[in-house]
Amino acid sequence: MGARIEKAQDQPPPRRDQIEAIFEREGLRPYAWGNEPGDRYGWHTHGHRKILYCVSGSIVFHTREESDLALEPGDRLEVDAGTEHAATVGPDGVSCLEAAG
Repeated sequence: MGARIEKAQDQPPPRRDQIEAIFEREGLRPYAWGNEPGDRYGWHTHGHRKILYCVSGSIVFHTREESDLALEPGDRLEVDAGTEHAATVGPDGVSCLEAAG
């Protein structure tokens, strides 16, 4: 169990429609969500692998195993099923696309 981040290599980072196309190529159906600056998610787990892209803003995911994982636009996060994690939204809020893998 664990979490991995893949930092965006493209500048500018991919747009929402480009990220949706990535999910589609992987056979995944993402949903969109977002939060206001400073919002927090408490410690929790999922019964599935979480695949998430930051579309705009920023968010930091916290895990018990890894150090904090900071996401900015275009960054991808994968969290294995059963991995305990929490999150803190950055100062400009966040918009993400997420799917279960």
